[in-house]
Amino acid sequence: MKVSNMSKLEITFEELKKMFLTAYLLVDVRNAEDAEYGMLPGAVWLSPEEFRSGLGEAWMQRLKEAPQVIFYCMRGERSLEFAEKMQAEGIRAYSLAGGYVDYILRDMEYSDEKKSEIEQSIRKTFHKKLFTPFAKAINRYELLQPGDHVAVCISGGKDSMLMAKLFQELKKHNKFEFELTYLVMDPGYSAANRQVIEQNAKLMDIPVTIFESDIFDAVDTIENSPCYLCARMRRGHLYAKAKELGCNKIALGHHYDDVIETILMGMLYGAQVQTMMPKIHSTNFEGMELIRPMYLIREDDIKRWRDANGLHFIQCACHFTDTCSAIDPEGHSHSKRMEVKHLIAEMKKTNPFVEGNIFKSVENVNLRTIIAYKENGVKHDFTENYEAWGREGNEE
Repeated sequence: MKVSNMSKLEITFEELKKMFLTAYLLVDVRNAEDAEYGMLPGAVWLSPEEFRSGLGEAWMQRLKEAPQVIFYCMRGERSLEFAEKMQAEGIRAYSLAGGYVDYILRDMEYSDEKKSEIEQSIRKTFHKKLFTPFAKAINRYELLQPGDHVAVCISGGKDSMLMAKLFQELKKHNKFEFELTYLVMDPGYSAANRQVIEQNAKLMDIPVTIFESDIFDAVDTIENSPCYLCARMRRGHLYAKAKELGCNKIALGHHYDDVIETILMGMLYGAQVQTMMPKIHSTNFEGMELIRPMYLIREDDIKRWRDANGLHFIQCACHFTDTCSAIDPEGHSHSKRMEVKHLIAEMKKTNPFVEGNIFKSVENVNLRTIIAYKENGVKHDFTENYEAWGREGNEE
């Protein structure tokens, strides 16, 4: 099927399905973070920054040689701009109406067999890579105790959805009694994004409890660090709701790669050595604790599990990502975390152990080789103990 009317900018999902026997190039123009969370089958990724700054000869040739080019973004808004520019270049280009979110909603298939396949993949194919490190983190860092009531906080992304399934599997082992509440906060999602979360929960057989807040509206007019403020407010609302429901812990879906990226981000952009801890007591909600049971799970293994089961998730559903424009806390067009992620990937090419070394670096801290450190907010200099250490005869 070919659309002859070059003035047409949008193409519907139904039209795209009819085109599957004809040649076309499907181009994902979302930001890098969203593309990492999953792309349409057969799609190639094109950086929005690269597109706007001017495509090179190789990309332009590729687009010109394609019988038809279909651009898509999160909800079919920014891709219209791309299609219009390419049509002006004489390229048969269109924007996929509804974008990635619409695709997710249309692609979901519900069945008891599908639910069973997802659970079996955790028990069999991905048991060693997912459930084993999940259980290891819980045991190693003492994240669960008998009688705990954990609010499993689900944002709608691949990490938190998998965490919910891993908790379900752990509960079936029932080595000691603990309770789970699968908690979803709607901070102001669009109707389509909320539907994605609800349908994924149904597809994966996760009995979610949803509550609403107005966080997106509250941070919408903030110019500096809206993402940082949004994250802080989200956590506060989750703590409050979890405590209201009788929980004493909230579980977040941060994984191993989040940990090592946080270590480098702190050093390179925050001028400090610190990490994302596997558990931490809340300072504002007495008796509450935050735990990260995905602490030892690699992101690539999460992606493999997602793709093996044909699952699709959203990363963030605020209006920034709805329009395919990633804004980091510094106001740049792509996040510092993605910069660090790419840096680690480059270092890994020459040192395959770099990720493990970054993680272990915060396990092997020798205070006698640190110029200064902080404890309970008080800074201590190495000179305080220098003479005493010298009398002990300790050397590096």
